[in-house]
Amino acid sequence: MDTASLEAVDERMMRRAISLGAGGGRRELPFACVICRDEEVIAESTNAVRRDQDVTRHAEIVAMAQARRVLGRRSLAGCTLYTTVEPCAMCAFAIRESRVARVVYALRSPMMGGHSKWNILDDPGLSRSMPEVFGAPPDVRPDVLARDVERGWFAWNPLVWGIIRMRGCFAVHHGAPPPSGRGRRRTLRSFLPGF
Repeated sequence: MDTASLEAVDERMMRRAISLGAGGGRRELPFACVICRDEEVIAESTNAVRRDQDVTRHAEIVAMAQARRVLGRRSLAGCTLYTTVEPCAMCAFAIRESRVARVVYALRSPMMGGHSKWNILDDPGLSRSMPEVFGAPPDVRPDVLARDVERGWFAWNPLVWGIIRMRGCFAVHHGAPPPSGRGRRRTLRSFLPGF
């Protein structure tokens, strides 16, 4: 598939993930994941952490388990994982062990990210040292429709989104400097009258 076609597929699948996250309800954070083989959706999920009262039920983990059941195998070789937020370290290790070929995400997670913070997704040493466990590093494409995901989080809960942004948990615009203290105060003030 040529680059333009691949980018179009990436955007279409990311929009599907964004829509899925928006439909997850108020109890769960709007994380969502879609797993495809070529252009066929194999599995999709939102977070189930609060619903299942299990901190390991991240959208990526749930979707990978569904995909393995659908495909009837442990390996997700040849699959692309689309997720609205950069996979955390736990999810990144599971992605490597599942041998996912490509990872496409929107928002970066400079505090918890398994790509930008911990470099698990790009680390060739994992597969060199333990090839029977970890697959080769997947191709990674960050920042796909990041502004759309940001708008979705804001629509889900403006207060929570403002706090997440203030704390620097997610990097919305790669390369942009963090907001100044004054800007942060204004952000909180817009959500909390009298703050």
